[in-house]
Amino acid sequence: MLDLKTNAVETPTADTSFDPYGRLLRMLMPSLRGVVVHDGYAKLVWASDEWDLSDEPQLIDEAIANAVSDSTEFPGVARTLDADRVVYSFAVRAEQIELLGVVSLVVRLSGNRIEPRPLQTVRQLVQPALECMRRELALRAKLGLSERDLNIKERDLELMMDLSSHQTAASDAVEFSQILKTGLDRMSCALAALWVPDKNISVSLTQSGAPMSPEALQRAQHHLTAWMQLQQRTIVINHISKVASDVAAPYKILACPIRHHSGRVMGVLALFNPPSAPDFDVQHTRVAEMLAKRSTSIIQAQYDSSTGLMTRQAFEQQAGAVLGAAGGSQHSILYLDIDRLHVINETFGMHIGDDVIVSVADRLAKTLPPEALSARISGDRLAALIPNCTMESAAAIAEQIRAAAEDIVPRAGQGSFEVSVCLGVAPIGRSDNPLAHALATAEIACKAAKDRGRNRVEMFQDSDQSIIKRHTDILVIGKLRDALENDGFRLDAQPILPLRGNYGRPRFELLIRMIGERGEIIPPDKFLSSAERYQLMPSIDRWVVSRACQLLGQHRASVGEEFARFAINLSGQSLQDNSFLAFVVDQLKASGLPPGVLCFELTETATIGNLEKAQLFMHTLQELGCEFALDDFGTGVSSLAYLKDLSVDYIKIDGSFVRDAATNPRSESMIKAIAQLAKVMCMETIAEYVETDVLRVRMTDLGVDYGQGFAMGKAQRFEDLLEELAIYEATVSNWALPESAQQATEI
Repeated sequence: MLDLKTNAVETPTADTSFDPYGRLLRMLMPSLRGVVVHDGYAKLVWASDEWDLSDEPQLIDEAIANAVSDSTEFPGVARTLDADRVVYSFAVRAEQIELLGVVSLVVRLSGNRIEPRPLQTVRQLVQPALECMRRELALRAKLGLSERDLNIKERDLELMMDLSSHQTAASDAVEFSQILKTGLDRMSCALAALWVPDKNISVSLTQSGAPMSPEALQRAQHHLTAWMQLQQRTIVINHISKVASDVAAPYKILACPIRHHSGRVMGVLALFNPPSAPDFDVQHTRVAEMLAKRSTSIIQAQYDSSTGLMTRQAFEQQAGAVLGAAGGSQHSILYLDIDRLHVINETFGMHIGDDVIVSVADRLAKTLPPEALSARISGDRLAALIPNCTMESAAAIAEQIRAAAEDIVPRAGQGSFEVSVCLGVAPIGRSDNPLAHALATAEIACKAAKDRGRNRVEMFQDSDQSIIKRHTDILVIGKLRDALENDGFRLDAQPILPLRGNYGRPRFELLIRMIGERGEIIPPDKFLSSAERYQLMPSIDRWVVSRACQLLGQHRASVGEEFARFAINLSGQSLQDNSFLAFVVDQLKASGLPPGVLCFELTETATIGNLEKAQLFMHTLQELGCEFALDDFGTGVSSLAYLKDLSVDYIKIDGSFVRDAATNPRSESMIKAIAQLAKVMCMETIAEYVETDVLRVRMTDLGVDYGQGFAMGKAQRFEDLLEELAIYEATVSNWALPESAQQATEI
């Protein structure tokens, strides 16, 4: 019989709260000879007298590490200690995937039993007891958290006071440097860096010397930013594989996410140490996360919450720093004003006008060179400082911004309207207040553009002359045929990430791009309509399937279906092509890929219009292991009637519902109904066009499972993603104990 008493060596006070669970486990598994319970930090909580596993600590570490990558309910490991002892260790997680503890069962082999029971069999036997122990461990973790916090509050308070003491009126770059210096001093690190690409923030600080070359630091920034977008949690790299050493070899890394107020990861704070330094531990992680939160608060204070551009005050501070350090360099200012915004507000509502401002600000930020500073001056007035830029070059950039704003097609109810902007360009001269003077002259040029007809760019010149440049690209079917014949396309991949929690396999949708004569990238909305009109979609779909299978086949070691899945869009024309199904099957077999890696997306209209062929197509590929998603769901007139006849795994909610979900109660109700219906039918939902953080939060509240769009992650070249995944796969095998209170992943 088990002696259910608390181990007095590790836990000084008696605790009988686990006694009932010990008796329950003994009833469920008569061969049981011992029970040991550890918390999520591998600390012994309770054990029977006979077995405490104090001589086998690596078993618990292995069980905790296994829980990081195993999505199974109560993930476990089994190890044979000697000829007659087997230990089964099961991780117990909370609903938020927080690791609560590890329950280890010691079994002695005896009698006729020579081989130990399989892990799955034991898990099924003891699962009722583990379910009960989950509640006990959750309660203990909640009660113990306050006690543990008391031990570190004094140090945390000291750190916060230290950070607050350095708040000045200086630029945020100075504040970021002080934050990094605090991290270096507190943890004796070799190097610290802060990267927020969306905000054009890149600051690094060394403790002594130059521990990492600029090239290596740039590689680390690329990899850590990509991983942070996928993992959305703190990452600790204390041991790195030889294959993955290119990340930041040979340095240990502690990286924390910089989050938008909606929860989206927008940057990373990273600390680096040489191999000879001690490993990053729990306290290091806490300090780093506090520094990351402080950085986040600065960003939120210095940047406009709607557009993501700087506030006027932050813009003036940083611009002053740039102008003060530039000497005699030539700089230019852009001043932008949206045309007839008051008419849009009065006709369609203020919320539509706000959407226009956000869209224009997005085009401005994406068009400016990386070194430029951009800000929302007030209302619909935006400005940008372009360092080391002549008036002529600045005018060319302004024309690109004007053209990009002209391409915005906003919708309000059943109607739409045109968007245009005016931009003024002015040089920054020498005066007592050069920035203020330049902004004033650029505003004068902007008003001149309005007086001369709007939707134009004007340069400020004493002679009052203006430059207008217009550029229009027209794609014709001949160019599309040339691209098909000469392999003039490329694939990009856009992430589809889970909305609720940080757990789940990343997914990617493959998007086709056409390469222009000068190497420019042409988006699909510029050529797919022509392809549909001239029946070229089957040829394009064949190119996409062939290219995707070829590239995935080359990386099949790092893109297994247990890690990531890739979605390919197919047209209704391809479903009508009788030879297309055989072509897809042949490509899958030739690539050597497990079919489960691929998910095919069929639009609702195309599927219903070719229902019989769609069912045959889906059934054949699902038999091989492929998955299917029903795209643009909700736009068809018979959506619900046909859904029962379609064996799909995912429903992609049409973007027309998602875009206005935050303001249109009907769209919101439709999305909620679709999400509930999908759960009943054992399907998962994906929201398209999650372009803002407001929509990201709203989709989560409505019960949608996955999101896709700018707020979730930007598209990148498919080849670059596969190389990133190859390095990631080589590194993931070295993940160890997640020591942070926020479930940091140790690589």
